[in-house]
Order: sequence, then C-alpha cells, then structure tokens
Amino acid sequence: MPQKQNKLEIIRHSTSHILAYAVKELFGDKIKFAIGPTIEDGFYYDFDLGDKTFSADDLPKIEKKMAELIKKNLKFEKTELKIEDALKKMKGQSYKIELIKEFQKAGDPGDKHGARKKVSFYTVGDFEDLCRGPHVASTKKLGDFKLMKIAGAYWRGDEKNKMLQRIYGTAYETKQELTDYLKLLEEAKKRDHRVIGKDLDLFVFSELVGKGLPLFTEKGSIIRRELERFIVDEEIKRGYQHVYTPDLAKVDLYKKSGHYPYYKDSMYPVMKIDDEELILRPMTCPHHFELYLSRPRTYKELPLKIAELAKQFRYEKSGELSGLMRVRSFCLADSHIVCRLDQAKEQINEALDLIEYVASVMGIKKGENFRYRLSLGDRKEEKKYYKDDKAWDNAENILREVLKKRRAPFFESEGEAAFYGPKIDIQIKNFAGKEDTAFTVQYDFVMPKRFELNYIDEKGKKQEAVVIHRSSIGAIERVMAFLIEYYAGAFPTWLSPVQVVIIPVSEKFNDWGEKVLSKLKSTGIRAELDDSDESLGKRIRNAEKQKTPYILVVGEKETVSKSVAVRKRGEGDLGARKLEKFVEEIKKEIQEKK
Repeated sequence: MPQKQNKLEIIRHSTSHILAYAVKELFGDKIKFAIGPTIEDGFYYDFDLGDKTFSADDLPKIEKKMAELIKKNLKFEKTELKIEDALKKMKGQSYKIELIKEFQKAGDPGDKHGARKKVSFYTVGDFEDLCRGPHVASTKKLGDFKLMKIAGAYWRGDEKNKMLQRIYGTAYETKQELTDYLKLLEEAKKRDHRVIGKDLDLFVFSELVGKGLPLFTEKGSIIRRELERFIVDEEIKRGYQHVYTPDLAKVDLYKKSGHYPYYKDSMYPVMKIDDEELILRPMTCPHHFELYLSRPRTYKELPLKIAELAKQFRYEKSGELSGLMRVRSFCLADSHIVCRLDQAKEQINEALDLIEYVASVMGIKKGENFRYRLSLGDRKEEKKYYKDDKAWDNAENILREVLKKRRAPFFESEGEAAFYGPKIDIQIKNFAGKEDTAFTVQYDFVMPKRFELNYIDEKGKKQEAVVIHRSSIGAIERVMAFLIEYYAGAFPTWLSPVQVVIIPVSEKFNDWGEKVLSKLKSTGIRAELDDSDESLGKRIRNAEKQKTPYILVVGEKETVSKSVAVRKRGEGDLGARKLEKFVEEIKKEIQEKK
C-alpha cells in the first residue's frame, strides 16, 4: 500500500475513534459501541442507542465536540489485556464482548499455542476502545474531517441482527483536499443516474413489481437496445456464436457445476414443477456447457466461442440495491470460450482487445477511467475455492503474464477470484472516484472436469479443454448506470434516445417541420417535432434540458431554401444546412459512434 494512502487510512481510523468519543460525551455512557473501520472514501462508526435515534441536527453538534477534543492534543495510547480482563473491562458492551470472544477463538497467527491470549485497546482522553490500531500519535496529527450522513446498518450485515445507527464521515490530511472531495461529491450528486434517469424518463421502479427490478421506458429501452445491438454485432464479427438459452434450469445443473453450494445464498428459491426442481439462473455457464456437449467436438472446432445476452437473477439484500448498479435481475453480455490449453493466452488477449475496444467506443479511457484487477484465490479458504494448488498457480501465472505483456495498469487482490479459477476484473471508476467491477475475463480449470468438456485432438485422442469466461460489456443495467453518470445524461448521438428535435418558429412552418421529421425518420434517425404552443425560446430550452444532441429550427428562410438552422449540444448555433447535407453529416456521426 502506498505510504500516503496508509497514512490517510490511519488518520481516518483515528478520526473514527474521536467520533465515538464525541458521541459518548454528548449522549452518555449507556451507548453500546460496535465497530468503526475505514472504508474506501472515509470511515464510519456503528452505535446502539437503545430506543433513541440520531437526527441530521445531531451531526453539527458531534462535529463541534470532535473539533474540541482534537484541539486538546490528546495522545492515543495502546494497552494490551488478557482475554479474561478484556471481557471484564467491556462488561455491558455486548458487541465488543462478541468480538473479543471471536478473536480468542480465531487465535493469533503468530502464536504457536493457537488461542489468542491478549487483545489490544487504544485510549484517547476518557475514551477507550477495543482496537488493533494503528493510530496517530496524538490528535494534533489528525487532518480535516466532515461527518457525511446517518444510516441504519445491521450488526455484522445480517438482517437477523439488530439494526444499529451508523455515522459516516471522511477525513483528509489538508483542508484543501477535503474541500476538493466535497466539491467532487456535489458534482457526483448532480450526475446520480437515479436522478438523471428520472429526469430524462429512462427507467422506473415499482414497489408492486418488486425491489431491484427495473422497468425501462421507451427512451431507456432505446439506449439499452443500441448497446445490445452494438455488442452482438461486434462479437459476431469477432467469431462468437450468439445463442439463446432458458432463464431457468433444473437445480441438478447447478449442483453439477458446483454453483449451488457456492452461490446458494444469492440464488432464488427452488420451484417444484411436476417432478422437477427448477431455479432461476444466477449465471449462464452451465447452459453453454450443455450446448458444447450436444455433440462430439474436435480440435478443428476450437476455440468455440459461445455468447449470449443472458438474463440472470441474483438475490441482493435490500440495503445493497442501488438503482441500476445493483439489481436483482440483469442482462449480462456473457460468453464462454472453450479452447485448448495452448490457445488460452491468445483467447484471453483477444477478450481484452474486445473489452478495450468497447470501452474506447463508449469514451472510457484505460488508466484514467478504468484499470485491471488480477483477482486471485486464497489457498487457505478451501471451502470457498476449488483445491488444486498447481492449477491455481498455472492459471494465475497465465493471467499475470498476459497483463504484463500488454503493459496494462493492474493490481492484484487475494480472495476475489471465482471458486473455479482466477480472473481479470475491469475496475471502472465513477465520477466520485469509486470503483466497480464492470467486465471480467476468468480462467476456468474446474468446469471442464465437472462437465467433461473434452475434444478429440490431431491424433484422435481425447483431451480436456480449458474454459475462458468473459463479459465484454458487462451487465447492460450496470453499464447504463455508469454511462448515465459519465455523460451526465448527455449521451453521444448514437446512444441518445432522441437524436434530433425539430422546432418550427411558428405554426406557419409546421408543414416543413413535418417533412423534415419524415425525412429524418425514413433514414433511421430518432427525431421528434415540437409544434406545441410554447414560445420558441421555451421549446429550445425544453429540448436542451432533455440533453438532445441536435435542435433544428425551421422558419420562412429554411422553408424556402429546404434547409434547417442547426443548434448542436455544447456548441450552440452552427448556422443553416441543406437538409440533405445535415442528414449526411449526422448519419456519419452515428455510424462512426463518435
């Protein structure tokens, strides 16, 4: 971890202790304290206030008290206690007691004798907390901070446990860094895909339909359809065989693949129909393997690239649902490449070539907007990962070599692999700097064994194939959410639901407006005519609010000359164009996906 980031994490974690100290000072000793870790962009602390609740009005009071405590230049002092003494010290603090007992049971990796004998505490002023540390030496080493919001959070993230109250905050080394971050957050709020999606009428959610199940409007469906057509056409050009498979299958299929035990908690309940047990699919790979097995295969057919825009269903907890980013039903641009071992590197490279091309078309820049994560297995987690150290070493080395040879920006992360093999995750950064996995390329050495994915080689002998799992554009819903925020709703012309709005100066010129509309539609351009009774200025502003790429104003001069006055989003008035010339220009722009 870079030194600056490590220092920042220590500052943030220390600030979370000051937050808990301030809450103790303001709200009394009867509070039960849970945990206060750092997170990607700050920190939080969870509290059990009994029957009381925090309000937004409490945050300024807590911030003021924190500032007072920080000014005192209090030292952070570490002590260690035996487990039995620690349990006595934390009497009445049920969450801390639970953690201490867990620490004792888990033991200390550095202790030959197994069970952990001591735990550490940090004291600052009159507040003492169970903590591994590290912390700053004293509060004068803390930077500038801001409390962000209050939220509910189940203890240990389990809905069966009590709902605690969580206060989120952030901290930076300098006031300027904090100011810059807060400005970035304000801009990110304006770009929130949930807000823009509503303003531009792209998608809705219905309580009656269900949580995490988006309904796409006509305009949202246009964007989705353009993305789907783009990726299917591009994949077919690159040798993929696009197929359709069912959205559900027998549970036996997922027991055979191993997904059922590994992903059971995120799968929907089994449906008993006649004498079969069926389940909505959480992934597509077993379906594609059955297609591969529909007849004997030879080396001449490999690599075989099976692809599908596949509907998938996964149970996400209510608190984790977020607009189109986290949903319970989604469409994945999925593919499974069955190949020989000696073809694996080439196929991984080709999959990454496709992903980088797709990203470039969408305006997403490698190194700036996204980077690669080499997601590795954890050999100690035998319940989570298939046990075959040699196969893991080989697969991880293949992916690492591919990334190094491409000189791709990447980092490694243990414990993020799929149960059947390591993967390359494409981590896209949103406007606020938060990373999400958008696309993946996975190396699979397990499924070929479970499904006997074999082929006949040049010598007539049976050989085991390798599978590369690959998503080229990711989940359509998630990539739409990213693009809405990335473009702030001002999509490039090829993706815009409405590409042109025609506005007659007055009703006298509606006839020419209708003819312009007809011409545009006949050439496949998505256009609308606004001949409402609103003023010309109001109609132009309405079209601009909808982020329309082109506005064509038509009046007497345009009617006579068979032309249009062109206004382009972001550039303003471009002057008059012959209608035929404008059609030629916009069609070129759309075809080239500029």
